[in-house]
Amino acid sequence: MRGLQLSLNQTQKVRLQRALEKLESLSSKANSNASVIVADSIPVNHEDGLLKGHGTTEFNGEVVATVCGVVERVNKLVYVRSLRARYKPEVGDIIVGRVIEVAPKRWRVEINYSHDAVLMLSSMNLPDGIQRRRTALDELNMRSIFEENDVICAEVRGFQHDGLHLQARSQKYGKLGRGQMLTVPPYLVKRRKQHFHNLEQYGIDLILGCNGFIWVGEHVEVTDDMVVDQVNNSEQQSAKSDVKFFSPGEQERSYTPQETRESICRTANAIRVLSTLGFNITVEVIMETVDLSSSLKQQVPIHEMLGSEFCVLVAEKEAARRSLTKKKG
Repeated sequence: MRGLQLSLNQTQKVRLQRALEKLESLSSKANSNASVIVADSIPVNHEDGLLKGHGTTEFNGEVVATVCGVVERVNKLVYVRSLRARYKPEVGDIIVGRVIEVAPKRWRVEINYSHDAVLMLSSMNLPDGIQRRRTALDELNMRSIFEENDVICAEVRGFQHDGLHLQARSQKYGKLGRGQMLTVPPYLVKRRKQHFHNLEQYGIDLILGCNGFIWVGEHVEVTDDMVVDQVNNSEQQSAKSDVKFFSPGEQERSYTPQETRESICRTANAIRVLSTLGFNITVEVIMETVDLSSSLKQQVPIHEMLGSEFCVLVAEKEAARRSLTKKKG
């Protein structure tokens, strides 16, 4: 929440300061045992065969934190997770990235990491949907799948000798279109069981990438019957290739409706506001922020959601929500 770049009047400054202080007090009470700063002692049981991980060291027989963050324990391993750190990939992470190079048998993808990731041609489904060996013809047709500046969704496969590798062997992965890609600090997006969300009431899809790239776009139906779907698409495309013009109905279907575009922009601005305030970004908080912008007596225009008044309202709403949650707990 530090370093907010908002032009606030005196009243808004007081309101925002009060909301942030309330959030800080609630957070400090909830995480008093887990949060540490440099040189803090971490309580551990040395009889269990302790393993010291990142952000810890031993000093005078005690385990001491060397970075500011939250103490995490995995079996016997104790480490400190930094609150403001670069994205560190883990196997199975859902990421959103942008293709920056088409190389032999691979694509290079920018994923907000210190190195570019690699998506091999053999690590994704072919357009025909058939599982087979990749041929020289497939390599020649790589640009028909992804090309430079395409936004894609994939999963972290692991580290190999030539860098970080991705895989996209599912219908839910692949090229993304008709939407916006947003960049937020990676530590605001927590790893969860579900990173793909379909907001049915708005007709949009939301992908929360663990790397801090978030996709908000028009809803796309995903089917498991990949082969049948691809065959039907190929037949439709071959039929359309014989026609050199589009009927008005086809042209209308090829565009995103204005209502959907407005929902995409409103959701994207809600994410920008949450990122500015430093709040954890989850689908529940995003929906509450979107609903807040629509449920006020006078609906907040999309372009005014990034203004100082709405940011203060979101901070006050979040403080009230956390206070109510704590009372129920």
